[in-house]
Amino acid sequence: MKTKKKPVNKAAQMKAQREQQEKRMKRVIWITAACIVVLVVLLLVIKPNSAKGDFDYSALPVMGNPDAPVKIVEMGDYKCPSCQYFTQEISPQLQKDYIDTGKVALYFMNYLIISPDADSNTAALAAQSVFHQNKDEFWKYYDAIYKNQGDESTEWATPDFLVNLAKTENINVDYDKLRKDIDEGTYQKEVDSHNETAKSLHVMSTPTLFVNGEKAPEKASMDYTELKPYIEKKLADQNTK
Repeated sequence: MKTKKKPVNKAAQMKAQREQQEKRMKRVIWITAACIVVLVVLLLVIKPNSAKGDFDYSALPVMGNPDAPVKIVEMGDYKCPSCQYFTQEISPQLQKDYIDTGKVALYFMNYLIISPDADSNTAALAAQSVFHQNKDEFWKYYDAIYKNQGDESTEWATPDFLVNLAKTENINVDYDKLRKDIDEGTYQKEVDSHNETAKSLHVMSTPTLFVNGEKAPEKASMDYTELKPYIEKKLADQNTK
């Protein structure tokens, strides 16, 4: 004797299917929301503007009092026209208002972006040689290179040019050693280390400034009216500690 099949309750079946679909949608929404939260956290952690520089200031050329409450690190390339502008237009105002008054110390690091495999590197090697031979002469040579900067599209910062420039500007170093340091890449590891530091901090252009380890707004390196309030804020922060 055949048993009768129970009639299918289509309404109940559709309700159950809807409930299953709703549960799946809720799971998808929760998973998506969790992924978005994780992504936002990661972006906040690794975003370039939040990069903090932990610099070994004692190993860098410094203009001003190393004990100044505000320390600015300039990352620059001797072939970069914008760096020349910073050196000739922004730096003198910075020196007058803050460096000479003991409030700010300016440091320099190489970041080669114009011709990293050619004369940007050669100029950096020359400047590092001067720094290690006579720290007091570094900024004089730094200014001389920028003052005599050639076109960025040509290879002008040759060993001959850089040694002759040191002689012409009466830079107080051993010129034969300067030439040897350039030719043999005596300070190549230092230059490479500077570049790696800049890359790790997501530096995309020169000049880029780090003020007390914090990356300054891009405009600050090219507009003193942007840089000055940023420095004042850092000074105020130091006074409240």
